[in-house]
Amino acid sequence: MTATACAAVALSAPLAVATNGPTNVTINPFEVHQGSTIEISARGCGHGGTVTSNAFRRVELSVNASGNSTARARILDDATPGNYNLAVRCSDNDRVATHQFRVLEGRGALGGLGGSIGPSSTEMAVGGGLVATAAVGGSLFLARRRRPAGVGI
Repeated sequence: MTATACAAVALSAPLAVATNGPTNVTINPFEVHQGSTIEISARGCGHGGTVTSNAFRRVELSVNASGNSTARARILDDATPGNYNLAVRCSDNDRVATHQFRVLEGRGALGGLGGSIGPSSTEMAVGGGLVATAAVGGSLFLARRRRPAGVGI
């Protein structure tokens, strides 16, 4: 009888831990520009949940294989710069965990590919045509300027 009771307690402990509500909420980055995205992660939401804030629309948490719940939220373009709180609520629990972050003014740097890709075939064809034209034109120019040997020095 004691073994059965111990087994029941031991098997129910992981379930209790999994549904205790959100813990270890992290945000990356802590400071984010208007219109940018923020990554939110939390533990303890084994069946997903939601994240809410005044700075972004409500987003759903998705659970990965390691038991972490994650979400990506896009900060509103018209969010007033300053400090905000977000609230994480699990689907299977009424507990709420909060975390603070800061919205910065402006859109931040708009990065591009910046040389991380090579030229397209059209760009290569145009460049090759320009080089060939310059070579032919230069050859003709030099040929016309050539003076015959022995004529007036």
